[in-house]
Formats: sequence, C-alpha cells, structure tokens
Amino acid sequence: MKDRQAEKYRVFAATAPDLPLFMQPWYLDVVCTGGNWDAATVESGGRTIAAMPFFLKKKWGWNYIAMPPLCKFTGPYLLPEYRNPDDEIRLYDALTDQLPPKLAAFEQDMNYRVINWLPFYWKGFRQTTRYSYIIDLRQSEAEIRENISRNYRRKIRKAENILRVVENLPAAELKRLVDLSFSRQGMKPPFSTGFLEKYVQILRENSTCKLFFALDAENRVHSAALLAWDKHSAYYIMSGDDPALRASGSALLLKWTAIMYAKNTLNLNIFDFEGSMIRAIEAGRRDFGARQTPYFRIQKEWSPLWKIGKWLFR
Repeated sequence: MKDRQAEKYRVFAATAPDLPLFMQPWYLDVVCTGGNWDAATVESGGRTIAAMPFFLKKKWGWNYIAMPPLCKFTGPYLLPEYRNPDDEIRLYDALTDQLPPKLAAFEQDMNYRVINWLPFYWKGFRQTTRYSYIIDLRQSEAEIRENISRNYRRKIRKAENILRVVENLPAAELKRLVDLSFSRQGMKPPFSTGFLEKYVQILRENSTCKLFFALDAENRVHSAALLAWDKHSAYYIMSGDDPALRASGSALLLKWTAIMYAKNTLNLNIFDFEGSMIRAIEAGRRDFGARQTPYFRIQKEWSPLWKIGKWLFR
C-alpha cells in the first residue's frame, strides 16, 4: 500500500503504546480482502496523536466503509494523554473530516475506548450498542472457575478425563471443524481455507496466536479453537466442533484451556469471548462468568439508494 496516510499510520502504529490487535497495520493487510484499507491521521507538534484506519470497499458502483472479516473493532485511536472529552471532540471531528469523498455508507464497530460518540452524532451518524463478553484475568484461577456455572464446571471436568489438548495440528483442521459447525447451523462458511491458512501464518509470524485441538484416545479431533492476543487482551477468534462428538464437552474444555493460557502463560488482564448478539451464544458466555461489555457500532448512509438496497437485501 503506497498511500501516504496509510504509510504514516504504519509508522504511528509501531510506537502506539496500546494499539489493539485488530488495528495493527499487518493485521489489516491480511483481513482486508475485497477492498483496501487506509487511515485518517491527526498530527500535533510534528507527531501523530490520533488515527482512524478504515476498510474501503466498492459495491453497486458505490464506495463504502465496512468492517473487515475477523476484525472485532476499529474506530479512532488516540494517544493516552488525549483521551479526554475536549480532545476527543476535536480529534474525532478532524478524523471524520478526512473520510473519502462521495461515500455511499459508513459502518464501523468502535473499540471499547470510544465511549463518547457525540462528535459522530453531531455529524449525522447513528449508534447501535453491541456487546462483547469479557473475563477479568486479574482474578485468581479459583475465582474464575467459581464464576463458571456449575453445569459447565461439571462438563469441563468430564472432558478433562477423556480428552487431551494439543497445539500441533494444521490450520486446515481448524477450518474443517469450523465448516462443520457452520454446516450444522445451515450457514455457509465465511472464509476459504487459503484465507485462514494465510491468516494464521501472519498471526504466527507476529507471535500473536495459538491453536488448540481436543482429541480423544482414538485421536479423533472433537473441537478446535484459535486464540489471538495483543499486549493487553486475548481474543477467542473462532472455534469449531465435530457435530457427532459435541457431547464430550470438548468445546468447553478448549475455552477453559484458552482462558488459562491467556492468564498464566501470556499474563494478560482480559479474555474477550468476542461476544455475540445471538441469544443462545450470549447465554453461554455468561455461563462462563464473562461480564457483558458494551461497544458502539457507528453508521451513516449518504446514498438513499444504498439505504434502500441494504434494506431489500439484508
């Protein structure tokens, strides 16, 4: 990517103290398929103090900004000393002023730090509150386990007695189980094997992921999961199960394994389940003792035809 703003963002990202995983330039490079990413930036005193990467796509002849796959959030990022209402208002204004001209629509899920969306509201954007589910890893292991529902604790103990967890199987095996899970729900898998293998490769090159697989005594793979992380949080990116073997409790075992890996090996403060608005999934997150945590989806449509088309094809 040769765009000057994107290159400026790469330089900024290299020293940003707590830039989330999903906003890292190398992460955007791999997930922004079917379009290109760019960034708005604001400088003060010769240094970048605020930035907002975005994923630009084209459909029906219109340009629009959307969320890339496997990207929990983007949105504006400010250096810590500028995270106050006065600076947020002027910096968010400056960032949105740099969005590409003649957009049909804009949609971004903002990172948790964006709690003041008024500057977007004043410019005609709307907001929908969404939820993720987070475990505070600063608790003791005993406290984390105690917060899990009794039924889940029982199933995890059962799974620990009949399964073992390994890490050395290929990403294609994870893809196979993810595909089986989508097929069980009558849904089409959201990405190809080639995309997932490249995704995992890039995460591994940046030392930010671990794959877990649950196997039985016959070496049948019951479940698989992908954990990724940044300097502060671990994210349960994806998982998949063999529908014929789900009764073993393997999915719960891998969640517990990932939580303990994030706490004891990575020494992180937060485990993020990457929550869902689907009722059944939400209940399972709470049964794991996760805390509901809000984040904002910010949207705007400039094109009436785009809005009608979106309504017709949703």
